[in-house]
Amino acid sequence: MKALKQYTIQFVGLKEGEHSFDYTISNTFFKNFEYEEFNEVNVEIDLKLIKKSTLLELYFDATGFVNVNCDLTNEPYNQKIEDKFKLVVKFGSEYNDDNEDILIIPHGEYEINVAQYIYELVVLAVPVKRVHPGIQDGTLKSEILSKLEELSPKEGVENNTSEDIDPRWNNLKKLLTDK
Repeated sequence: MKALKQYTIQFVGLKEGEHSFDYTISNTFFKNFEYEEFNEVNVEIDLKLIKKSTLLELYFDATGFVNVNCDLTNEPYNQKIEDKFKLVVKFGSEYNDDNEDILIIPHGEYEINVAQYIYELVVLAVPVKRVHPGIQDGTLKSEILSKLEELSPKEGVENNTSEDIDPRWNNLKKLLTDK
């Protein structure tokens, strides 16, 4: 993972207090994770690291957009990304990342790679169901959308009239009412 080396922060040489790191995330970042759900990525990560004597606090702030395909029409659109995440890094006898908000690293460590946390922050900021904003406000016109509208069931229209029902069903309905 040499490509992700720029996301490694060496905290040993830093003074106690607040330090800022800025990252611009693009498609090449996600190719390192073999994640190909996004057509285009433009996300700014502002990372604030607060070094204390016994621990590190990392505050991630992601803003930007990812271009994804709509789940209904497969039309590409820009999905706005805004999310925050706090990570506390403590020192212990062995590495432990069981808790999603607390990372424990061995006492001898001098650096931390934040690429995995940035990856998860951006991927989890995208909604599970991706719907083009043009569908919600009615401005998107596409063949797929018009076909979906045509094939969708109409409200208030009864498909089966009493004439179309097989008379044998009427006998079965009597069994329900004759208790």
